[in-house]
Amino acid sequence: MQVTTQNKRQLIPVMESFYTIQGEGFHQGKAAYFIRLGGCDVGCVWCDVKESWNADIHPKKTIEEIVCNASETTASYQLPLSGNVVVITGGEPLMHNCTLLTSELHKAGFKTHIETSGSHPLSGNWDWICLSPKKFKAPLPEILPFANELKIIIFNKSDFEWAEKYASLVPATCKLYLQPEWDKSSIVTPQIIEYIKIHPQWEFSLQLHKYINVP
Repeated sequence: MQVTTQNKRQLIPVMESFYTIQGEGFHQGKAAYFIRLGGCDVGCVWCDVKESWNADIHPKKTIEEIVCNASETTASYQLPLSGNVVVITGGEPLMHNCTLLTSELHKAGFKTHIETSGSHPLSGNWDWICLSPKKFKAPLPEILPFANELKIIIFNKSDFEWAEKYASLVPATCKLYLQPEWDKSSIVTPQIIEYIKIHPQWEFSLQLHKYINVP
């Protein structure tokens, strides 16, 4: 994709952005700058950021603004100019073309991670892809070979079967995680623990950020 002044002005709805601790999955506990894009049509009934669904209510920012904000925030912590992680999340970030965004983030020295349901075409150049497929809108097959991490939210017992379905479709090197749905954690956590004891290829993912009270 040729970068021009015009497409550098691509507008993307941004619900919020913040520097915090990654709370889930393989990179849990590591510092990261999060960019939460507006817009989602997956419709998870248990979603804890439903305010992200309507892209039209969130301010639209240019690629330059988004990258500048990320750079200024990390600079304020006197971090190195390269190697810092930016996590693009949502909503469903792949509702937007992320090619230019990731290109400009890389130019600014960032590593790019994405958290996605995979329900829209894959765009962007990613250093890490966390795929979290949802029953409400299944992932497109094209994203499966690129998943670095598979994270399945466990809401009821049938989700274990859903987890195994996608574990069989991602690369053998893909990290596998089971994560309790927050509001049903007391019920499903013991089930997940027992399941992992029998199926040790899976690991437990906890929403650490909710316990330490960070975004």
